[in-house]
Amino acid sequence: MATLSLAEALQQARNNNPTYLSRLNNAATARMQVRNAYGGLLPSASVSAGMDYTGSGQANFGQGFTRQTSAVIGSNYSAGFQWQLDGGRLMAPREQKANQRAVDEEIGAEDNALKFRITDQYLSVLQATAQVQVARQQVERNQAFLDLANAKYRVGQGTLIEVRQAEVQKAQSDVLLLRNLQAEAVAKLELFNRIGVAPPITIDQIALSDSFPVTEPSLALEGLLSQAADQNPELKALRARERAARIGVTSAKSEFLPSLSLRGGWSGFTQQATDKSLLLRQSLAGAIGSAQSCIFQDSLQALLPGHSVQGAAACYASAGLNGTGTALTAQTRNAILDGNSVFPFEFTKQPFSIGLTVSLPIFTGFGRSLRLQQAREFARDADENTRLRALAIRTDVHAGFIGVQTAYKAIGVQAQSRDAARDQLRLAQDRYRLGSGTALEVSDAQNSVERAEGDYVNAIYDYHKALASLEASVGRPLRP
Repeated sequence: MATLSLAEALQQARNNNPTYLSRLNNAATARMQVRNAYGGLLPSASVSAGMDYTGSGQANFGQGFTRQTSAVIGSNYSAGFQWQLDGGRLMAPREQKANQRAVDEEIGAEDNALKFRITDQYLSVLQATAQVQVARQQVERNQAFLDLANAKYRVGQGTLIEVRQAEVQKAQSDVLLLRNLQAEAVAKLELFNRIGVAPPITIDQIALSDSFPVTEPSLALEGLLSQAADQNPELKALRARERAARIGVTSAKSEFLPSLSLRGGWSGFTQQATDKSLLLRQSLAGAIGSAQSCIFQDSLQALLPGHSVQGAAACYASAGLNGTGTALTAQTRNAILDGNSVFPFEFTKQPFSIGLTVSLPIFTGFGRSLRLQQAREFARDADENTRLRALAIRTDVHAGFIGVQTAYKAIGVQAQSRDAARDQLRLAQDRYRLGSGTALEVSDAQNSVERAEGDYVNAIYDYHKALASLEASVGRPLRP
């Protein structure tokens, strides 16, 4: 036989209950939102790189001018940072920390609700088990009554009607026992369902180990109301949401403030022609044109008195041509080819750039005003929801206090009723045994005992459940 205490049931529920774990998952998101809000105050950085290709063809410059172009491959990179500061970013950490506190309080409220659900069902199982014991006692009494009726019938002091009546009573008590056993099994299944796990073994092999003594409540209503107003987890969660909503209003107002943006970055690129022969031909044509221009300028200077001339050889040399001016020198060719061989990592770097922008929104439609109005409405709704729940909790505590007092008094009344029913049964059995009473008296007395004992069990657990409900409303344990 395996046993389960209330503390074990609560611990398993905190580890396995889907609703509680779903609420608990919100804590990680809330922490990340706070971290993200602080990250929004830091500059962002990015790095990018790419490659490109342009095919060969004719470049058209208009007016019938074209130029043959080589296919070009290229690469590029850029690295930059951006820092933006505005009212929303400044308010975000405070707002998200308020939301995180609200999430933590909501988890506490869910824990309090889970504790009540598990405790209430744990008590229901104990109640069902106690009712099984009542039914077993009734079966034993009815069996004794049947044995007595049979004995009296065999010696001629009783009738067959009395025997049959005793058999009916015994059958009814057997059926009641079966139903109570079913109710006990269903209550255990519901307990494990609320815990969030399947029963590890068969239900009939699981017993609850805790017991709850009945003590006279020594509670003060005003103290309970004050404690509930301060400690009720659900009310604390609503107040945390209310504070977060008020911060949201401030955040919405900050959209009307100016914003600051700072940007900076580095970049570079490469371009390489794939057709080297075309590149050399175009370079040769350019060098010849440059040399001819030099020779022409030299001829003009020769006409002026006192000016020396360079000569064609010097013009060819300055343009990178050989002595005849018909081909590029080997050094020039190598320099051109080396300058072209830059793909993919011989970047031409661009100068560092940085910029600062201050922006003051003047009119951007009515979006900001709408968001501010929505934030104010949300804050007012949160305030009213808190006030509504506070009134409901105050009512629950007051009603729970009355319920605990009434349930405790009912236990005393039911105890007296049970004792009276037992005395009635004992007298009826004695009268029937001596022959001065009837089987009907015994049957009625047994039914009265069964009801009285069942009502006594219900009264005890009604008291415990009322106290558990009051504890959930107040937000702290109340048992001594």
